[in-house]
Order: sequence, then C-alpha cells, then structure tokens
Amino acid sequence: MKIQDLLIEIKDTLNTVFTEVDRWFDKPESVRNYRPADQGWTINEILEHISLTSHYLLKLIDKGAAKALKNTSALDLANELGHYTFDRDKLEEIGKHQSFLWIRPQHMEPTGKTSLNEVRSTLQVQKHRCIAHLESMPNGEGILHKTTMSVNNLGKIDVYAYIYFLAKHAQRHIMQMENNELEMKR
Repeated sequence: MKIQDLLIEIKDTLNTVFTEVDRWFDKPESVRNYRPADQGWTINEILEHISLTSHYLLKLIDKGAAKALKNTSALDLANELGHYTFDRDKLEEIGKHQSFLWIRPQHMEPTGKTSLNEVRSTLQVQKHRCIAHLESMPNGEGILHKTTMSVNNLGKIDVYAYIYFLAKHAQRHIMQMENNELEMKR
C-alpha cells in the first residue's frame, strides 16, 4: 500500500468516526443520561471520556509529529518507506468494544464538569488537529518517529498509527453507546 493511500484511509476513518460520534450529541437527553444495568457510563460520560482520551493521545501525537518532521533530516524516508508496514489488524481491535482488557488511567475518566457543548466542540477541534497532522506529513514523514503504546500490547507505533488509534478508540465507544441505547429501549 502506498503511504498516500494509507493517509487517505486514516483521514476517511477520522471523518467517519467523528461524524458518528457527533450524532450522539443530538440524541434525547433521556437516552444520553441512561445508566446501563451494569452501572457503566452514560452516553454523556462516554462522550466526555472520548474527548479526554483524545486530549492525552494528541499530546503524544503533537510531540511525535514534531520529532518525525525533525527526523527527515537524519533518516532516509524513501528507505524507511521501503520496508514500512502498518499493523492494521492489531489497531482494528482497538475499535471493538470489550475486545481486550485494559484499565484506563484515572485522568481519562469522565467527571461531568465539562458541558456537553464544550465536549462536542473539543471533539471537533481534536479531529481537525489530527487531520492537520496528516496534512503536515503527506509523504510518509509520520513513520519516522515511534512511541510505545501499552494498550493491547501494541508496542512501538508511529504517528500515523497513533492517529488511527485515536479514531479507533472513539469507534470502540460508539459500540458502547449503541449498547446503552439498545438496553434502554428494551
């Protein structure tokens, strides 16, 4: 796969997932505030969690993108691209609700202190930041820096994989919100 095709795929995934996440803000308040029988999060809490997690992932993405662009002067991009692989299978698991066990850090747990409008606006800004990073690294530069990701034992992943991870994390929680809504309607 050419790197430009991968970047198109990641951008399309971001747009699709964040459009779907955004639709949940328009659900009736009774649906968004429903607490499932297992005492899990409400949809409002899930939306806040997505924005919190994206906030912390974007800190890593911001730093990684800057380092990757800096590495273009020290590394041979064409050579690196020649043996590049994108571990889509392991990253796809991130998008499936309850596909692996992982306990999130406390700072990614919703508090309810942020208004729903602020959460919605933050998610849109976060999506645009991810797209801006993709556009700033259009030739594969994002592969030139890797950071360890402990979730699902992903190991060292590049900036593009981090952005894809961010989208897949949101997708994972779309499934959770769907489950909440289905349970409420029973």
